[in-house]
Amino acid sequence: MEFRILGTVAVATETGELPLGPAKRSGLLAMLLLRPNSVVRVEQLIAALWEDEPPLHAKAVLQSHVSRLRALLTAHDAEMYGVRLTTQGSAYALQLPETLLDAHRFEELVALARLQHRPADTVQMLREALTLWQGPALTGTVRSAPLEAAALALEELRIASVEGLSEAYGQLGEHTRAAAVLRPESVAHPLRESLAAALVLALGRSGRQSDALDHYHRTRRLLADELGVDPGPVLVAAYRTILGTPSVQAPPQAAFAAQPQTPARPRPSAGPAGTVPPPRPVSDDPADGTGPAPSPSLPLSPPPGAASPPAGAGTPSAPDSASGQKPRTDAASGHPADPHPEHPTAPTPVHTPVEPPTPTPNLLPRLPRGFSGREAELGALDQALAGDDAPVCLLTGPAGVGKTALAVHWAHRRHARAGRFPDGVLFADLRGFSDTPAPETPTVLREFLLALGVPARRIPETTAAMGALYRSLAAHRRLLVVLDNARTSAQVRPLLPGGDHCATLITSRDRLGGLIASDAAAPVPLNPLPPGDAAGLLAAVLGEERVAAEPEAVERLAGLCDGLPLALRVTAARLAERPDGTLAAMAGELADEQRRLSLLDIEDTGVSAALRLTVRHLPAPAAELFTLVGLHTGSDLDRFTAAALAGTTPDEADAALGRLAAAHLVAESAGGRRTPHDLVRLYARTLAPEPAAEPLGRLLDHYLRTALDAAAAAHPESRPCCALPADVRPPAAVREFPDRAAALDWFEAERSGLEGAVAAAAGAGLHDRAWRIALLLWPVILLRVGDGWVPLLEQCLASAEHEEDPDAQSRARALLGWVLHEEGRDDEALVHLEQAPGLAARAGDVTSEAIACVNLAVALNGTGEHDRAGLLLSRAVTLAVQAQHPPTEALALHHLARHCLDAGAHEAALSHAVRALDMTSSDEAARRVLLQTACGEALAALGRPADAADLLGQALRTAESTGFEDGAAAARKMLDGLPADR
Repeated sequence: MEFRILGTVAVATETGELPLGPAKRSGLLAMLLLRPNSVVRVEQLIAALWEDEPPLHAKAVLQSHVSRLRALLTAHDAEMYGVRLTTQGSAYALQLPETLLDAHRFEELVALARLQHRPADTVQMLREALTLWQGPALTGTVRSAPLEAAALALEELRIASVEGLSEAYGQLGEHTRAAAVLRPESVAHPLRESLAAALVLALGRSGRQSDALDHYHRTRRLLADELGVDPGPVLVAAYRTILGTPSVQAPPQAAFAAQPQTPARPRPSAGPAGTVPPPRPVSDDPADGTGPAPSPSLPLSPPPGAASPPAGAGTPSAPDSASGQKPRTDAASGHPADPHPEHPTAPTPVHTPVEPPTPTPNLLPRLPRGFSGREAELGALDQALAGDDAPVCLLTGPAGVGKTALAVHWAHRRHARAGRFPDGVLFADLRGFSDTPAPETPTVLREFLLALGVPARRIPETTAAMGALYRSLAAHRRLLVVLDNARTSAQVRPLLPGGDHCATLITSRDRLGGLIASDAAAPVPLNPLPPGDAAGLLAAVLGEERVAAEPEAVERLAGLCDGLPLALRVTAARLAERPDGTLAAMAGELADEQRRLSLLDIEDTGVSAALRLTVRHLPAPAAELFTLVGLHTGSDLDRFTAAALAGTTPDEADAALGRLAAAHLVAESAGGRRTPHDLVRLYARTLAPEPAAEPLGRLLDHYLRTALDAAAAAHPESRPCCALPADVRPPAAVREFPDRAAALDWFEAERSGLEGAVAAAAGAGLHDRAWRIALLLWPVILLRVGDGWVPLLEQCLASAEHEEDPDAQSRARALLGWVLHEEGRDDEALVHLEQAPGLAARAGDVTSEAIACVNLAVALNGTGEHDRAGLLLSRAVTLAVQAQHPPTEALALHHLARHCLDAGAHEAALSHAVRALDMTSSDEAARRVLLQTACGEALAALGRPADAADLLGQALRTAESTGFEDGAAAARKMLDGLPADR
């Protein structure tokens, strides 16, 4: 058995890799393997398994994954290898010999390599270590900060080992091999200067000096373009070393003579010939003269005061192929000027007066204050807008998420000052979602043409002619065009520049799919800020000390603001007005849903204003559905629920939901469900129609009908626990459930909506709906009995008593008592269970009375009243036979068999269990497992171990194949207790 994290997380055995299941289970295993033989707290695991805020029941989900992983390891004889997954309080630990872990063996080989005295031995050790890598570390796990940080740390170790291997090859004189192992890593990590330096040395020492110098200059240009910095001392030293070899020693100008396009650079005032000046410090301010030096292998871009001549000023010269600038000419002769005026043979150029140049356009707004984080998104913009193929990038996200701030920040910091767009930056606010009308296309084009130096009198009159001139002027320039707040693709297309060297960045609250289809726009979605970035934003306004003093309050504020920078800025503004106020106090105020939106509005700025502008531009069906979203009782909804709210068909509702998703008012999740953020939901509530009885009634009836069908699909052998009210509304369409799994999946997905529907129905006085919806949750309640159902069932009982329905009261008390018993609260359980059989008898429901007797008997057994429990179970069997309902009879017989086993009446127990097993269908896998286990236990006690082993083996196989972990554990325990010589 081998555990792997250096690549896809896996457990390899002689028969192949184990089926780990979903990414969260792989992530759980990865977290445990990162700290083998050490405890890992539940909080750490939950933080690693959810990229965003974990759900309320994250601990239960984690426990389920732990149980399944433990079962998987046990089923494949992990203990034989010394592997055990243990629980230690509120933590888990994976005990294993560390030699079974590929990361441990890798680190061991690397450590041994460092101790070797012979380079050949070092090479052998490191090559073996690197063969353990099968791809990026921790592949196949969820994307979360803890796992990504661990993967990055492992990757750093791998790259360091590659560098060590190349060094060892160099010590052996095998520089070609050193270059071969370094080349792919340098390509994958082009900004890692240590890799670049090692490759430059390896190439130079293997006789490939030109390739070495080429790689150095390409790396230097990349550092200047991407980071705005010069090479560091390690890379510069490598370059100097290569220049110092006999085959490449030459005066500095000779080294550059092979590059005829290179403009002159001033020679440093001191330093020996054949050396390069040390790197200069870099500043963000282009005016201080310390910015990155122009690349010696690329043409110099024009200085900030230079620009192309205005249109109509004469026929332009052919542009330089790399920069779009005209080649320099000698003012006296008209011939191209020597690009190296310091060269001994170069004539001194003659300068003649020229007209002052038109300033390079820069229409960007001021740099946004307090910008924080967004490193991943900035990197995505770098990638999307890279290259010389006229890239178009579409930055999208909900209102208030900071699209404009990010676009302007990127344009200022990442590229405008790094010289990538030497011909200027154009910016236009298209006001697609604004109170003021959007500017007409001719207005924007005119502003762009004026900025590009076209005199007003030469601007054409028609829109088409203006667009043609704009595209022709942009064709040979390196421009960045930022189109902010676009509403439609048609609004954007006339403003896209021509030529291959321009880049366009568009921001919008809409997805603008048409622009993606027609112009290959690269979408970059902008999500809410994570807590760390939110803290940085608050600190920019309130100061580091004030924010650092209340980390928990900062995290809570980020959640209450949905991570929206707009909401966080308003919050920061309010806190700035209260220098003595605490962040925790503000979080307490925002926690009040009735006040939250008003607190997040200040003067003419705020969340409500931003959302209002988004909703105003929605088509009518989507806008109407949005006003009803606030009435929804759950956290997310599907097309059937949306159709019930809106009174439309599911297809019409789905189209409206798609439009809301495109406008970033709801987020899309798995299974076609849509989720509005809390602030969006609160805003939608302010728009909900009055009165809201009609849409709420449609929603409740939808849940009632669908839950009834889902319960029937989950347990087709059971009778419905209630009938529909006489006045229930007919649905436009009914969801179908092909099997039990689909029904249970629906219950899980709609749990919050169903629980909210019970509360909403009771609050509206619709108690006949409230108790029915609550009771119809019984399939998932029995499946997850420990998930905190008591408040829901207490509301169910209150509504049943309000309706004075004895059958509803009986069922509610029986189910509530069962849940309380399972929670270990037997005294409270018996209060309800003692009343349930009498209420059922009063209602004349024999099946309900039988179930109530079973539940009461189970609780009495737990309190030691075994004799009374036995009598109740016998009565339950009699009642079930009278009702002619085999599933209830099997239920009563099963519990009676367990009662007999506890009492030592093994013959009677076997008889009851066999009888129940005969009337239990193969579809009821869990019940069959429990009955087979009871039969096996009775047979073992009666001295028939072989027969017991046969039945217990069947139970174990069925439990494992269906994922019934508790049943598998019980059957396995009984099997282990049988005599070995059976």
